[in-house]
This record gives sequence, C-alpha cells and structure tokens, in this order.
Amino acid sequence: MKFGIIGAGMIANFHAKAIHAMEGGELHAFFGRRADAVEALVAEHGGKGYTDLDAFLSDPELEIVTIATPSGAHLEPALAAAKAGKHIICEKPLEVTPERIDQMIAACDEAGVILSGIFNRRFNPAMAHFKEAVENGRFGRLTLCDAYVKWWRTQAYYDSGAWRGTWALDGGGALMNQSIHLVDQLLYLAGDVVSVSASTACLAHSGIEVEDTAVAILEFASGARGVLQGSTACWSSTGHPAEVQICGDLGSAFLADEKFRVWDFAEPAAQDEIVRADLMQDSAGKGLGANDPKAINFESHMRNFEDVVTAIREGRSPSVDGREARRAVALICAIYESARNGGAKVTL
Repeated sequence: MKFGIIGAGMIANFHAKAIHAMEGGELHAFFGRRADAVEALVAEHGGKGYTDLDAFLSDPELEIVTIATPSGAHLEPALAAAKAGKHIICEKPLEVTPERIDQMIAACDEAGVILSGIFNRRFNPAMAHFKEAVENGRFGRLTLCDAYVKWWRTQAYYDSGAWRGTWALDGGGALMNQSIHLVDQLLYLAGDVVSVSASTACLAHSGIEVEDTAVAILEFASGARGVLQGSTACWSSTGHPAEVQICGDLGSAFLADEKFRVWDFAEPAAQDEIVRADLMQDSAGKGLGANDPKAINFESHMRNFEDVVTAIREGRSPSVDGREARRAVALICAIYESARNGGAKVTL
C-alpha cells in the first residue's frame, strides 16, 4: 500500500525510514508547508513532494497517510484525510484532548477509513510476552501497577520549536509528550484507571507552559493501585530506561524499555524459557530516547505500520485504533485536572 507523510520534521524522517523497512508499504509522497523541508525529504527518501494539502490528498495512488505534525495540529489534517478517503496513522498523542480525538474518530467512522495511533512500544517482543502473562492470569490478583519515565531534555530542546512546551500544540509536558508511551503500556496491561490524584511542576526548565515533572496515584478498575512518574528533569549521562512494572500476589514483572529487569512467577510456564533466554536485561543499559529523542530505532514503528496494513487487508480494526489510542490521552488529561485542583481525586 502506498503511504504519504504529513509533516516535514524529524518525525517525518523517522516515519520514512520505517516505511522503507516495512513489509506491505511503499513511500509515495510527502506534504509539508515549507518547500525546502519537503524537498530535503524527497531528496533523501524519494517519492513526490507537495506543499498543498488538497493536492497531496487528491493523489489517486495515495492510500494511507501518517501524521507527523505537532501534537495539537493532528486534528485538521486528519479530518481532511478522512474526507479524502485515506486511511490514517497518527503519531502520539492522537490529539491533545479526548474531545478533539472524538472528532477524528467520528470523521473516520463516517468516511469508512481506519484511524490508528502510533504506540510503537506495544509492538516489541517483550510486550507480547508481558500481555500474554497478564491474560493467562500468571500475576494472580493485580496489586501494584506502576510506570516510571525519568528522562532528560535540555533547555535547548524546548527552545528548538515555538510549539514545544505549549498547551495548545504540545498538549502538556513530560506526561503528554514523553511518558504517554508508558501510560499506554500500563493501560494495555493493567486495564482501565477509575480515579487519579496528581501533582505536577516545572522544576528544571524555563519559558514553557507545561510540566517537566509529574506524579500521579492511580486506582485501577481491578482494584489494583499504582504510581505514575513522568519527568524530563532527571539528568543522566546515559539516560534511565523507562519502566512499566506489574505486580500481583502470584508474580512480578518489570519491563525496562525492551527487556525485562524482573520476570518472576510463583508457577512456571513455557514462556519463561523464551523470556529468560532472549528478553532479560544483561546490564543497566542506556534508556531508549531518554536523553535524546532521536536515539531510538524505527523497528517498532515499522511493526505498528505493518499491523495497520494487515488490518486493512483483513477488514479488521488495527491493534491501536482511535478509541484505543484515546485512553492514554483521557488519563493524562484527568491527571492534569487533578494537579490543577491541588491533587483532588478525579474520577474517569
């Protein structure tokens, strides 16, 4: 299937690499407002270049668009792409509020096209084993379900784009931009959160509207409790791995980026041999993207894109459809609401 990319920045370049590497996809075109940026992408990756969105979406060969614009600028191109009959794969967060996401979902439903979010961390092999262990009841009664993102971003990172660190276009700070992947993983593994109490602050950066540090206490529908910590104010020479931790009365597993730091269950199972042979940390390691957003690989993006192509061909919803991608944004917005109100409990 032929892909087009909306956006001409770093993430668009990353999408292009993933499309070139995937099965079932071909990079066909780019759209961006700046002609020089579009020309640079075409020179590096091939395909057509457009600076007119209507002309880009009118291309009859174009089947799927990926959206790689700033977070709060996803809605408008998504609505236009849906109206043009194109399937949509949109970067995280799908949009910056649940209400804006609802508009995207409704437009895609009406047009009969697929809307998928990009939560590439779901598609690494360790997550498949993690989800299998949850579904098979290996943890017993879930008790503590936590996520920790202790990353670093320089002041120069926030100063590099006028949209960074703004409510309108970034949608939030360390939670909405960086930690949302771990929020998604936590919801995917542990299920819905029913209430939150939170505190946020900007402690290590200046000139931004949003938080660089956040802590939330979570109550899950299962009765489990949890803690979510997200920050871009935790300096490290190598970067701390992001962790999602699930504990129950029969097992515990701690996933640090793409490898397990802990995999321990009361009752053994066949999958344990695979995990211990191939998916355990052998050292502390560097955090993926923890200090540098460019220092990540595109393999999980590639798998995310391949899942959407397969879903289209099989006539089913992708693994991360619009409604699924909405869950993380709804939780993060509830956390922000609690923080704005002095940590008052917010019910979802």
